[in-house]
Amino acid sequence: MTALLQVRDLGVHFPVRAAPFARPATLRALDGVSFDVARGDIVGVVGESGSGKTTLGRAILRLVEPSAGSVHFDGTDLAGLSGRAMLPLRRRLQAVFQDPAGSLNPAMTVGAAIAEALAIHGLGTRRDRGERVALLLERVGLPADCARRGPQALSGGQRQRVGIARALAVGPDLIIADEAVSALDVSVQAQIVNLLGDLRAELGLAMVFIAHDLAVVEHLCDRVIVLYLGRVMEAGTVEQVFGNPRHPYTRALIDAAPRLGTGVGTRRQRTLLAGDPPSPIAPPSGCVFRTRCPEAIAACADVVPPLTGAGHQAACIRSDAS
Repeated sequence: MTALLQVRDLGVHFPVRAAPFARPATLRALDGVSFDVARGDIVGVVGESGSGKTTLGRAILRLVEPSAGSVHFDGTDLAGLSGRAMLPLRRRLQAVFQDPAGSLNPAMTVGAAIAEALAIHGLGTRRDRGERVALLLERVGLPADCARRGPQALSGGQRQRVGIARALAVGPDLIIADEAVSALDVSVQAQIVNLLGDLRAELGLAMVFIAHDLAVVEHLCDRVIVLYLGRVMEAGTVEQVFGNPRHPYTRALIDAAPRLGTGVGTRRQRTLLAGDPPSPIAPPSGCVFRTRCPEAIAACADVVPPLTGAGHQAACIRSDAS
């Protein structure tokens, strides 16, 4: 069966100038990223700040234009589609953003914000939309009278539920959830994560779940890809990546994450990272992770390691990752 979302060799490069009269340079936010999302699956995207996670979500949504590669949604290449041609696809491809307050118009009531999504896509009459709003609020665990309130009168968790209801309003097949729980308290995070899991089970939704919290990804997702400086370091099922991480960067992320509950790190020496990621304007030669990798060898400076492996893939030339 063809995957619902197919990302192939995706690159997003931005021209930048370090100073007014400096020679233009290129910031490689994403470089050669490939992965699939099957119908009804949740794929987690993890990595440090600056790894390209948000850029990846924005490129899938056509909020930034790719510099290379392709994004196919249900067999349609999104590159170059006009706004009119994208509209029916945007109905099926929705987003939930990190800041629930910033993604809602404070001048609109909750009901109006959700109904607006229906109106944009020409779904239902005015009366139908009111009934639909009430059902959506109930589905995300909010009382119907929230429709008459402004977003500023709600808690952060309630606002994120409204954001999810708005995304669900038009009947999407896939949701890009960009750090959708990172701005919330831990107890509220758990509620929203459980809600997303329930919605996937009930509606068959597929998701790209972008997060820095590995414990949440391990709990919610089916598969995971690990980004570093715009490149995929490792990819596989959650069980494969968390249970047997093959890339030194993945091992370091897992070692640094609290409450994983997988036992990783208890049978081997912990992997520690030194310093910050290098600039994506001037990435290291060879493996981009080598300048911070505790297992780097001389050849790492000369070889750009491809992703290797069947199912569980890692981009490392060391024998233990081949």
